[in-house]
Amino acid sequence: MIRILLLAVMLATPLWAVQPDEVLDDPVLEERARELSTGLRCLVCRNESIDESNAPLARDLRLLVRERLVAGDTDEEVLDFLVDRYGEYVLLNPRADGVNLILWLAGPVSLLAAVVIGAAYVRRRAKAAPTGAAALTDDEQARLDKLLRD
Repeated sequence: MIRILLLAVMLATPLWAVQPDEVLDDPVLEERARELSTGLRCLVCRNESIDESNAPLARDLRLLVRERLVAGDTDEEVLDFLVDRYGEYVLLNPRADGVNLILWLAGPVSLLAAVVIGAAYVRRRAKAAPTGAAALTDDEQARLDKLLRD
């Protein structure tokens, strides 16, 4: 029984991140805040959203998101505000525009280039005349056969 209780407590820890005093009275705004905070990176705990993090900075960011929503900002305005303030690193899923577009496209373009270069190399090798020694002469073949027998 104690093991099950301990397991339940360990699995429920991310739910403790959002404190009861942070929750908005309006359920629609709270849902928007939770949705936004799941896509925002905790700047202290790498690759963890502010919704899951117990860090004080994550709490401050959650409160900031809620303040902006109560003030009437749209979701995009809240994200723009946070990106302007903390940089695109605050987004768990960076935007695919501007300079980031180069990073998003670099992987697929590199893979495509590797496939094209590989296919061209294989084609060229298939068409090329065999290099190296030509067929053995009769004398060489006889000598080889003699060496193999001995």
